[in-house]
Amino acid sequence: MAGELLGLRAIYLDTGSGAPKSVSPAMVASVRATVALPIIVGGGIRDEQQARALCEAGADVLVVGTAIEQDPEIVFALSEAVHG
Repeated sequence: MAGELLGLRAIYLDTGSGAPKSVSPAMVASVRATVALPIIVGGGIRDEQQARALCEAGADVLVVGTAIEQDPEIVFALSEAVHG
């Protein structure tokens, strides 16, 4: 809420590049219940189940790097998971 009150235009929840775990869907849902800003989530997103769960919890944008570097084809599965 503080970020929203300070005039931020988005909230970025990040566990870091190559992190072993992503931000939990419960954390995303908690932030979503508190702010109306877009929520960006990055770090530790490795498969379509995680991507879907984060979006269902309220993430508006996912930042995925390491998983795509390791397997460029995963971008299609992730896209289908969040848009499909």
